[in-house]
Amino acid sequence: MIHLGIIGTNWITDQFVQAAHETKRYQLVAVYSRKLATAQRFGEKYGDIEYATDLDTFFGLAHMDTVYIASPNSLHFEQAKQGILAGKNVIVEKPAFSTPEEMAEIIELANQQQVLFFEAARNIHEASFSTVAEFLPTRGAILGATFSYMKYSSRYDAVLAGEEPNIFSPHFSGGALADLGVYPIYAAVAWFGKPQDVHYFARKLPTGVDGIGTAVLRYADFDVTIQTGKIADSELRSEIYFEDGTLDLNAVNAIEEAAFYERKTKQTQALAVSALENPMIEEAQDFADIIENKNDPQQGQRYEEWVELARSVNETIALMRKQAGIIFDADKK
Repeated sequence: MIHLGIIGTNWITDQFVQAAHETKRYQLVAVYSRKLATAQRFGEKYGDIEYATDLDTFFGLAHMDTVYIASPNSLHFEQAKQGILAGKNVIVEKPAFSTPEEMAEIIELANQQQVLFFEAARNIHEASFSTVAEFLPTRGAILGATFSYMKYSSRYDAVLAGEEPNIFSPHFSGGALADLGVYPIYAAVAWFGKPQDVHYFARKLPTGVDGIGTAVLRYADFDVTIQTGKIADSELRSEIYFEDGTLDLNAVNAIEEAAFYERKTKQTQALAVSALENPMIEEAQDFADIIENKNDPQQGQRYEEWVELARSVNETIALMRKQAGIIFDADKK
């Protein structure tokens, strides 16, 4: 049984804990929050939980072996580093880290301490994502793709009122690309590899981060266009273009529908895809496979692939931010 501690008491943490418990391979044992009442309010429904209001006490809990971190983005690095040095595996909610330098340091440190680091980018762990990955080579040359993920954030209302909530603040490594944009970037890099070049055209907010933007990822023989944003809603589907037809997806962040339309025959082939009610179950299952089988060569290879994918996505996003003039406090360290 994996003994889990959590940092962050918002809805996404609750969803992960529920997913972890549903796998029957984790048990929540500890909750950290700066306020004891907040930690207790989160943990009371999960039974006998230990609570901590300072990180030294939290990471010092001997029976806790793995920590899920879902604090504001800018805090991930120091918290993950402290956890690794305390001998804990760390699962860091996407985006795991603000800069490639932070990512590289954590990967090296985890290897040195012989613990595990995971970036919780849930879409790549879904069975539907793998189904699409297996389908792609069957259709020949890819001509291009268009991915979209845009959803209005209620916290944008605060920006319009002159405030600066964390998810729209450069001090906390926020913005559209660093949040919803991670999903389509992960899809592109996982399916097609790291792009040769990138271009990001962002509409910046008064806070200094992007509210909406369009990216072009250039590959040797095709481009991937990505639209992302947190200040508007989009119902656009995602598509991958081949010489003989088009693969239509309802989305790339949670694939519930996928169908290939073949131009010549005018036939549509539906792929066998579906999504679980809790979209975090599959990633929790995957992480448990590695944690419980650290010495298995096959699991070790899967782990290394995820780590290098996380590194490539982080480097790609950092380059896109630089092009758009989006500077985080973490960039100045």
